[in-house]
Amino acid sequence: MGKDGGDGELKLLGLWASPFVARAKLALQIKGLSYEYVEEDLGNKSELLLSSNPVHKTVPVLIHNGTPVCESTVIVQYIDDAFAGTGPSLLPADPYQRALARFWAAYLEDKIVTPWRRVFMVKTDEEKAEAMRQTVAAMDALEGGLKECSSGGGGQSPFFGGDSVGYVDVLLGGMVSWVKASEPLSGAKIIDAARTPLLAAWMERFCELDAAKAVLQDVHAVVEYARTVQARVAAATASNQ
Repeated sequence: MGKDGGDGELKLLGLWASPFVARAKLALQIKGLSYEYVEEDLGNKSELLLSSNPVHKTVPVLIHNGTPVCESTVIVQYIDDAFAGTGPSLLPADPYQRALARFWAAYLEDKIVTPWRRVFMVKTDEEKAEAMRQTVAAMDALEGGLKECSSGGGGQSPFFGGDSVGYVDVLLGGMVSWVKASEPLSGAKIIDAARTPLLAAWMERFCELDAAKAVLQDVHAVVEYARTVQARVAAATASNQ
């Protein structure tokens, strides 16, 4: 799984379908770091997971020399900081560009990931449609964010990180299989070439990266997994009524 960073043992606790685990995998892959991957069953969580992430009790968790780091956005930054001398940097050195990347990362989590997650948890079709509408609407501003982040040096660069993949690219990139799965699942295109052409072109470029090919989940498998989750939520809702 990549070259050995030489900075100690890395173990990633994950779930194959999770877009948040995919973020951590992408960062490790881009940096060229070797790690042990442990697939978790979230219906029967391991003692290692519960002891490593006692607050949220979920994946991903990165364990570096026995010390756990939790939450995908934090893990990606940690990988960049802890292995600064290995592989490309994900966060830029320039303080303003660094702040800009963190701003759009926060926007992605707050305005896109939060309503998108609700699509799979709410009970009614109306609530699902509203959550998806909020997710799609928030992509308009992110389109502007891509233009802003990638317009250094007078030209348009291919990624949020400029000429190479950066922090926001990894966070959004981890979600690509789920973005593609949204259309067969709900009929909604989260990234639509007609509405957000820069993001649509970005997604095509991102999927061509070696790291993306190595990490991103099969879209059909994600669709089946999501349908199973939605059926489970629906059954739990019905039994509670």
